[in-house]
Amino acid sequence: MELQGFKDRGSSVTLLAPKQSEIYKRSSSLGLAVKPLEVSKALYPVSAWRLCAWLRSKRIKIVNTHSSRDGYLVGVAARLAKVPLLIRSRHIDVSYPNPFISRHAFTTFADHVLTTSDKIAKGLCGEFGLNPDCITTVPTGIDLNRFCPKGDIADLRIVSGKKSTLVIGMISVLRSWKGHSVFIDALKHVQGYGINLQALIVGEGPQRGNIEKRINGSGQSDVIKLIGHREDIPQILRALDILVIPSTGHEGIPQIGLQALACGTAVIGTDAGGIPEIVIPDNTGRIVPANNAEELALAIKDTFINRETTNRYIQAGVSMVTQNHSQGHMLNKLEGIYRSRLGAQWEARR
Repeated sequence: MELQGFKDRGSSVTLLAPKQSEIYKRSSSLGLAVKPLEVSKALYPVSAWRLCAWLRSKRIKIVNTHSSRDGYLVGVAARLAKVPLLIRSRHIDVSYPNPFISRHAFTTFADHVLTTSDKIAKGLCGEFGLNPDCITTVPTGIDLNRFCPKGDIADLRIVSGKKSTLVIGMISVLRSWKGHSVFIDALKHVQGYGINLQALIVGEGPQRGNIEKRINGSGQSDVIKLIGHREDIPQILRALDILVIPSTGHEGIPQIGLQALACGTAVIGTDAGGIPEIVIPDNTGRIVPANNAEELALAIKDTFINRETTNRYIQAGVSMVTQNHSQGHMLNKLEGIYRSRLGAQWEARR
């Protein structure tokens, strides 16, 4: 999204990523320039020198790294090539077992740090002593042409033969800290309240097998369906009554939360990471303690029963995303950072 946005604004952009990665394939299919990135530790010295030569030949002005491996590899290459601006982006909230080593990713190999939430930014400043002027929070922007209240709606009557009273969904990569087990346990409590429901878990990932076992073990396989990866996320969000983000940790600002708010879907989140920065209690949604299935179930019940309050939250969420979290808003904020750091070099980037 960021690459396409800056390409449309007149910049020359290239994605560096492992050739087998999904982002490499998708960027290539969209007509974006791509370059294979070899991240094998055994080839670091050779890869770094080759990247250095490539960065110099292309006169790259900005390098933005997004993970530890590319942070060090491309960071070294960018420093050797004397790239004017080296950015380090951080999307999740994690601890650092070896802070003395890890801090180099945010200092030695970064002129400026981007995070997706204020919580991550504060954590990095505290752990590594970063200058607050050298770190900026920029949540991922949302395509408001796709994610909006009006549009096609997915047919989610795939769990049972009839339409249920309440349709609840969870959409994420299937990782351990996303809170799928808490979600499944909470649904058992919700059914105990006498609420007829169906639930969908959308996404793929390493925890699929464990989640399937959890669903079957809970005795809810008739109302919870794991439907895998889907491309029609806006249509699914518009069909849901409630989106739940039950993460137990590591979250920055989850993109699915902003997408759901933009679509006018009621959202319940936990107090993990930066979730409360967008699912604002008594404003745009409901927040419950992480790892608490009972509290999550009560929030689902309250969302379902207190429709007047829920509708107020929905309207506030649509307004917030429209005003502060559009794709254009994200690109403008990033361009402001690049312009202030590069000056005349930014203006001459074309």
